[in-house]
Formats: sequence, C-alpha cells, structure tokens
Amino acid sequence: MEAYLQRKRVFLLLVSWIWPLAVLGGTGNNTTNATAPLSSFSRPKVVNVGALFTSNSVIGRSAEPALVAAINDVNSDSSILRGTKLNLIFQDTNCSGFVGTVDALQLMEKEVIAAIGPQSSGIAHVISHVMNELQVPLLSFATDPTLSSLQYSYFLRTVPNDHFQMYAIADVVNYFGWKEVIAIFVDDDNGRNGISVLGDALAKKRAKLTYKAAFSPGASSSEIADLLVSVNLMEARVFVVHVNPDTGLSIFSKAKNLGMMVGGYVWITTDWLPSFLDSSDSVNPETMDLIQGVVALRHHTADSDQKKKFASRWKNFKNVETSSFNSYALYAYDTIWLLARALDLYFKDGGKVTFSDDPRLRDTNGSSLHLSSMQVFDQGQKLFQTLIGMNFTGLSGQIQFDSEKNLGHPAYDVLNIGGTGSRTVGYWSNYSGLSVVTPEILYSKPPNTSISTQHLYNVIWPGETVTQPRGWVFPHNGKPLQIAVPYRVTFKEFVHKDKGPSGVKGYCIDVFEAAIDLLPYAVPHVYILYGDGKRNPSFKNLVNDVVTNKYDAAVGDVTITTNRTRIVDFTQPYMESGLVVVAPIKELKSSPWAFLQPFTLQMWCVTGVFFLFVGTVVWILEHRHNPEFRGSPRHQLVTVFWFSFSTMFFAHRENTMSTLGRLVLIFWLFVVLIINSSYTASLTSILTVRQLSSGIQGIDSLISSSDPIGVQDGSFAYNYLIEELGVLESRIRILKTEDEYTSALEKGPQGGGVAGIVDELPYVELFLSNSKCVFRTVGQEFTKGGWGFAFQRDSPLAVDLSTAILQLSENGELQRIHDKWLSKNGCSSQSNQADDTQLSLKSFWGLFLICAVACFLALVAFFCRVYCQFRRYDPEPEDQEISEPESVRPSRRTLRSVSFRDLITFVDRRESEIKDILKRKSIDSKKHQGQSSDAQPSSPV
Repeated sequence: MEAYLQRKRVFLLLVSWIWPLAVLGGTGNNTTNATAPLSSFSRPKVVNVGALFTSNSVIGRSAEPALVAAINDVNSDSSILRGTKLNLIFQDTNCSGFVGTVDALQLMEKEVIAAIGPQSSGIAHVISHVMNELQVPLLSFATDPTLSSLQYSYFLRTVPNDHFQMYAIADVVNYFGWKEVIAIFVDDDNGRNGISVLGDALAKKRAKLTYKAAFSPGASSSEIADLLVSVNLMEARVFVVHVNPDTGLSIFSKAKNLGMMVGGYVWITTDWLPSFLDSSDSVNPETMDLIQGVVALRHHTADSDQKKKFASRWKNFKNVETSSFNSYALYAYDTIWLLARALDLYFKDGGKVTFSDDPRLRDTNGSSLHLSSMQVFDQGQKLFQTLIGMNFTGLSGQIQFDSEKNLGHPAYDVLNIGGTGSRTVGYWSNYSGLSVVTPEILYSKPPNTSISTQHLYNVIWPGETVTQPRGWVFPHNGKPLQIAVPYRVTFKEFVHKDKGPSGVKGYCIDVFEAAIDLLPYAVPHVYILYGDGKRNPSFKNLVNDVVTNKYDAAVGDVTITTNRTRIVDFTQPYMESGLVVVAPIKELKSSPWAFLQPFTLQMWCVTGVFFLFVGTVVWILEHRHNPEFRGSPRHQLVTVFWFSFSTMFFAHRENTMSTLGRLVLIFWLFVVLIINSSYTASLTSILTVRQLSSGIQGIDSLISSSDPIGVQDGSFAYNYLIEELGVLESRIRILKTEDEYTSALEKGPQGGGVAGIVDELPYVELFLSNSKCVFRTVGQEFTKGGWGFAFQRDSPLAVDLSTAILQLSENGELQRIHDKWLSKNGCSSQSNQADDTQLSLKSFWGLFLICAVACFLALVAFFCRVYCQFRRYDPEPEDQEISEPESVRPSRRTLRSVSFRDLITFVDRRESEIKDILKRKSIDSKKHQGQSSDAQPSSPV
C-alpha cells in the first residue's frame, strides 16, 4: 500500500511539471463553471463525453466516425436521454505516449462524465490513475491483459481482452500438435503483457515459447530483418506476430525476402492483421502476396440486421476516410450506446451530474499544484456501477460484463489468408473452444471444450500447401544433437565402444540409425559415451542428465519406466523387455511312480469315484432286465466293481439291455475315451521329455526365501526390488560381469552365491545363450515394459522417431537387425517341470458334469416308472379268493401300510414277472366287473 501511495505522489509531481504546458495549449471549451454543477436538475441539457484515439491509425480511422455517428443517433433519439444531449470531445493522441498523456490530462479539465479510449496500453495505464482520483469511468479500448478493474476501480474495457485472444492462439497451436512457438512482438506494454499471457496459455497445453523476439516501436527495417534472421536459425517454425496494425506488414515484407513465407513455416497473427485488411478500401496484390497462408484471429461479431444497416450507412458518416471498417468501429458505436443507456437509467434513478474540487490536488500550504482545473465527478461511482450492470444487444453482439468487468462471451474468427482475401476456417470462444459452428449456436448447448470436439476446416499454409507443417526443423547454426550412449561392460552386443567414426556400435545404435534414415529431414548428431567403461553406468543418472539439458537424448538399452516417463519423452519401444528370474537347475531322475504324474491327486480321486458311481447306476438300471446283473449279493457287488473299472479299457463283458442303461453307458464311454487319450499324451510327455527342476519356482518363492538375489549393475531392477517388492537391501548382490553371473549361480546361496538373478529378458536371453543353457528362467515374466530412446520433454523428434520405429517393425528391418546382433542358439525360456504337465480337474469338470446329469436323469426316469408299477401292484398272494363284492369291500392298499421290505422285494423282482402279474390283475379286474353287472336284478317295466 505504501508503494502504491509513493507511486501516486511521484505521478502527481510529474503532472504538476507538465500541466502548465498543457494549460497553455488548452482551448478552454468548458461547458460549465468549475465551481458549479452542470445542472441543478437531475437531467442536464448537455453532458461531456471524452474520446482519446489516434486519428491517423487503423483503429482510429474506424472508431472516430463510429463514435460521431453514435452520438448523432443518440441525440436524435428522443426515447433514450429525453432532452439531454451528449457532447463528444475528441482528443488525438498522435501515437505518442507523452502527447497522449498530456491530451488526456487536458480532457479531464473539460468536466467529462466518461472517457472512451485510449487504444494505447501505455496511455491507459497512466490515465487510469487519473480516472481513479477523479472518479470518472474510463471505457477503454486498450486490450492489454494487465489492465484490470482490480487495480483501476474506474476502468471498464469495452473491447475483448487480449487474455482470451492468447488462449485462442494456444488452442490453435495445440489443435495442430505443435510444441514450440516463437513470439514476435513490439516491445511495449501491450506486446510484452500479451505475450506473457500467451506463454502461460501454451504451458497449460504442454507447449512453450522457445523465444521472445521483441523489437522497439520505432524499429527500422534493418533491425526487423536482423531479428527475423536470428529467429530463423532456431528450431521452431511457428511464429506468433503480435504487433500494431500500422507497422505489422513490414515484418512479412522482410520475411518474404528472407524466404520465410514458404512451406514448413507457420505464421499466426493476432487481430491486428484482420483489422488492417477489413478497414482498407482494397489491398494491392503485392501486399496480399506477402501474407499468403497466414492464420489470423479477428473479433467475432454476430451477423444481424443492425450490423447490416450500419454497414450500409458507413459511407455517409462524417470523417470517413475508407469505404470499409473493422470491428473497432462496431465496439465504438456500442460504447456510446452503452453510456447513453446507462445515463438514461442513472437519470431515472434520480442521478445528478456535479463536480467538486479535490483537496488532495493542493499542497500542504493550500497553494495550487497546477491541477485546480481538474475536478472530481461526484456521482462517478454510481454511474460506473450502472455501466457494469448493463445488458443489451448491440452491433457487436451482446453487451454484458462478467465478474472481472470483461465483455462476456469473448469469441474470435479463425481466418486463413489466401488469394485476394481471407476465408473463415473456424471459430473460437471461451465457451466451447475451436469449432466450425458459430458461437451463437453453441451458446444454447452445454459447454464442451474436450479435445474430441475441437474442429477447424483445412488450412492452406505458406507455400500453397495443405500439408500441415511439422512446426520445427533442426537449427541452422550447425550444432548437432548431443546423444548420450551407455558405456556398457556387460552384454556389449546391445551397445559398446567402437573405433569407427561414430565411436559406438551395437544393436541399439543400428536401430536408432535405421530410424533416423527414415525421417524426411537430416538429423546431425554425435554420440557421447556415458560412463567410465569399468562398470555399467547408472541409467537413472543418465536419464536425469537428459532432463537437465546436459544431453539432448539418450540412445541405448534404456528401459521405459513410469517414473522416467514423467520427466522425459520416450519413443515407441523397439525391444520388449520385462523382469524375469534366472536360477540354476538340475535334471530330475525317472521315478518308479511316474505313471501317477499325469493326473493330480484330485483328478485321480474324482475319476475313481465316477467309475464306481457309473457302475452303480448301470447296475440299478440293468438289475430288473439283465440276468448278468442278478444273483447273490456277493456276486452282484463283484459285478459292479468289474463292470465299472473294465470300462476304462472298453473290456466290459456284460451287455446292457435297458434303454436307460445303454444311454448312460454311451456318455460314460465318451468320458473314458477323453480321459484315456489325455492320460496317454501326458504320460508320454513326462517319460520322453527331459525334466528339469529348480529350488526357485518364480519371483514369489524367491522373495519369500531369505537367500541372496543377484541384479545387474546399473539396472533399474535394484530399485524395483527394494521399493516395489519390499526386498531387503542386504539381500541384493550387484553383479558386474557375465562371469559373476555364472559364478554366483553355480555357488548358490550356501556357497556365497545367489539363489537367483532378477534381470531384464533381453539380457537374460543373451546370457543363457552365452552360458550354453546351463541355467533357465523360472516362473513367469512379472513386469512388462520395453526399451526406448529418451528425449527431452516435448521434443518433436520423439514423435517422428516413434513413427519410424513402427515402419521398421512393419517392413521387417527391426527383426533383421535383431538377428544380426542377437540371433544365437536360444534356450528354452522356462524349465520343464513335472507339475506343469499334470492334468487337473478343471480341464475335465465339464465332461464329468455331463455324465452326472445323464445318470441323474436316467435314475429319475427309472424310479418314476417303478413307482407307477408299484401303485398297480398288490403284494398279497394272487390265488386269494374274493369273499366280498369289490363294490362293498374297501381297497386293501388303503387299509394297511406297505412295508419297506415289500418295496425292496418289488424292485428286486424281474421286469418280466412284474409285467405278468400286472397283466393277470388287469384281466381279473375285468372279469369281476362283468360278473357284478350280470348279478344285478332287472328294473321293473
């Protein structure tokens, strides 16, 4: 706060020195007395409105006629101010910060109730302090993002804030996938502050401003040319030009001469270029030839009948110098109407217009500081609050202010300059981002700024090409890429030191060179060995050195991990890699019980139970039909066991006579066939393939033990075991050479070695091949990853090389390079263990389920049939005479209970006997019914 007051005192002191000069040049056009209010009534006859513009400028030539026309329209409309007239006092700032400031101070002694302008950011910063002191609303045309109502209480911007324009440019850059941008701008408040916001906007899109090329407001042609030469030596080919519309074309003139308006270049301009083109009567072909392919942003103003009527009236306005106008004319016209509508509402609420002296403009002795003619607008705060609350539709669209006192719904047209004019390739708004649909349509829908909804029409780029530029090239200063290569001690087939021109050689180097050759541009580079050659370097430190810009890239067997992807950009993996466990193995001797190994214990038990179950079911179904399933209990039990297990070899001698029995047997024999075939195949594999065994079964058993674990020197496996798997650091042994690998595995944990080695699959495969397959990998690969080339964050080379690596994979070149360096006699990836060949129940439970269902249905059908027969069967002797007529004798079945023994006896009888008994009972029943009918007397006639 003290610093702010100190700046205010310095500012007032400065004004006190220049004010006498300003007073001498003043015209004294005051409409009221300095000590008396404009009117003692609520509606004065005339109120003064100030305007600060540079008349001889692209913006001023459009804004001044529009302001005059708006004043005339307001004064001629009796429904708006109702007797009060607006008096416009125009001050020409002459493109000078000093003169503009003096003119602004002169304007303040005219007792204006509001000031419109200025367009200059520098003047706006200075005059805003004065407006704060005098409480006069400033309706500014300065687009500088740092001009804020939070700092200046009476500052209100009536044109779009450049903050939104810079975010629109960032969205365009992100839409085309560019990551590096060079900004060319005028080194003034508006230029610096706008480009600063652009840098923040690009950072949010993971892009960056690689260079800020600033030139002074009065820079000569040679200075601009030197600036363009310097930026042309850089990598980025995306240029954002943020200058004023009066001098901006000189940049493209020099760029054209330097050959920077051809294919491969991208030029994006802010709204200054459309402002110049829109306000020109006609642009000569030579000028248009300078800007072919440029992408520009223009303030979006909705098409309306009001806008068309304004355009038709334009030529009839006063002070019109061109037959066309730019968007600033629309904003100027709307600003006057904004003020008029606010004044009308202000007067309706009983507002007055009075001015008073400010005692702060006098020194401590009461003498004047040459500022006594400047007075405070007493009702300025109330009028300002009325202004920010307005909401109406003007020529430029809806006029409404947000919480930060910016125009609501900022939007821009995205233009592509081509031929003799420009075409709209899309729109941008802070509501929905980039779109080919006008913002007015999207405002009626829910906001959506997702990447999938961003669209633009095709752009014709410099060089008259529709192919999207890459947006970068290698710098022309001749500095090659500094590429770090690990100086390996082990597994030198991947990369090693060489006496050739490049200094390195190996599989990784060949893959990188082959990918570089596929790029459509040259990539000068040099290899720098990383490490001392005595032990493998730390790959973690290697990647960190790329992050700190010590190297441009790292090429070699660099593993892509999650932590590393957060700090560098990797290419597409060119080699699959994952951690595996290597352990010593021994050959298993043949066991006398090897015939039991094909099935697990569970499988053996379930199979045996099913043999007995199916035999029992077949016996139940065949017992009443088949004599072979009858006899003494001992004989029947032997028959069940014999029949059950003889089906394993399809050697059962008993024939099945019942339909249900045959159906069950068919399903069971199918199951037996599958089981026999599987058993034979598994047993053959067990007896013919060499069986290998290791005390370590995989990473889980290795971690659960307390034995030492070996890792390769420099490998990320060291940190992975400690941080991710919780292995104690004391258990880990660092192995520096392949000989140490072999020695540690041969010694084992009891002899001072290791139980197993955890390493990446490519190294392991090469080690097993070099060791003649004495060792084996055990368990499964427990991480998935790959090797890639590491580049600095957002490097475009990472993307292009990824595409090249995919091409190498598709055309087979990647496999040929692999075969050249790594194709040797491979070893089996895993030890063949007996447990791996055992067949478990999960492979056959479907077959057993089918067979069980078939047995169950057959038994249900059988017992239902038996039950029906038993209900018709009478267990008493068949020769028992009937002593009473059946009609008067109750049923015997209902008078006594049937014993379980009777039921078992019934089920045990032959089927043929049961049928004969039921047949005789049926005949006897018919005879009794006939005799009963003959014995009845005839009825009387």
